[in-house]
Amino acid sequence: MAKILVVDDEADLETLIKQKFRKQIREKEYEFLFAINGIDALEKIDGEPDVDIVLSDINMPEMDGLTLLSKLTELRPLLKSVIVSAYGDMENIRTAMNRGAFDFITKPINFEDLTLTMEKTLKHAQHLKDTLQAIKENNILKMYVDENVLNFMGSREYETTLMANETIEATVMFIDLCGFTKISETAPADTVVNMINTYFDVMVQEIMEQKGFIDKFIGDAIMAVFRGEYHLDRAIDAAIGVRNKIKELPKIKELQDFEPKVSIGIKSGDMISGNIGSASLRRLDYTVIGDTVNTAARLQDAAKENQIVICEKCYNTVKEAFKCKKIGSISVKNKAEPITVYEVLE
Repeated sequence: MAKILVVDDEADLETLIKQKFRKQIREKEYEFLFAINGIDALEKIDGEPDVDIVLSDINMPEMDGLTLLSKLTELRPLLKSVIVSAYGDMENIRTAMNRGAFDFITKPINFEDLTLTMEKTLKHAQHLKDTLQAIKENNILKMYVDENVLNFMGSREYETTLMANETIEATVMFIDLCGFTKISETAPADTVVNMINTYFDVMVQEIMEQKGFIDKFIGDAIMAVFRGEYHLDRAIDAAIGVRNKIKELPKIKELQDFEPKVSIGIKSGDMISGNIGSASLRRLDYTVIGDTVNTAARLQDAAKENQIVICEKCYNTVKEAFKCKKIGSISVKNKAEPITVYEVLE
């Protein structure tokens, strides 16, 4: 139901409005509020914040309609007004429009014209509300969904390609916060949450600095993906940045015995990128999967505190750019043969 405020000092206008729009009022399409001047109108709007549009006369005692327009522009810039006045000269029309009026109707009122103007104004007001709500929802969505997901889904007719995927060459990095499980058993919950959010924020900044994106937060771990040119080099730069920044963080006074450290596993190669989940449930996760991803997770499991671990193939790719040390061969889950791994030093 649209809520319309009529501002006019003519006593019989309220009766006339109620007569002309009795059907819409009865069917709860419109609800009309009435004010006798600009001051009264501002008081009504303050008490009825969900007013959709204002229909206002110009010539009224105490506060005229043009002054009311100026006040509304300051206080409620999204609230649209239509001037309904006998003073329909060009100067008044221009002044009204310059002060934010959506339209101008001259008296005596042609109610057919008024109805069309009201419908048009209400439609515009609803469009503004929908746009504002969409912006708000989009800003909330961006807090939970990586921009790459929005770009991916916005670039196609997502309703018909919900389960679309592609094979890409990229680098996956897993970062785990060492010692978190032990801390979470004894520290207060709010301390633990604040701590991990602080550390995550530091990690994310380094990842974004190297144009990586966060695939997901997994408890006390981060999974990040790097695409494009030099994706492996950028992932390692991000890993070194994360390790250095975490080392520099001051101790949390509630956890004096805890020193933040990370273990990191990195692997590059082919992987499947796309939406994983249930199209029927409409619950999807835009992610990467495949052997490269699984191996990166296993490398992180094998890494010790403040270690950045890569496989031999990655080492051969970046050995001229980074100083590395051979660790040896390790056996990992679901791999028939041991993997030769290296630690990135600097």
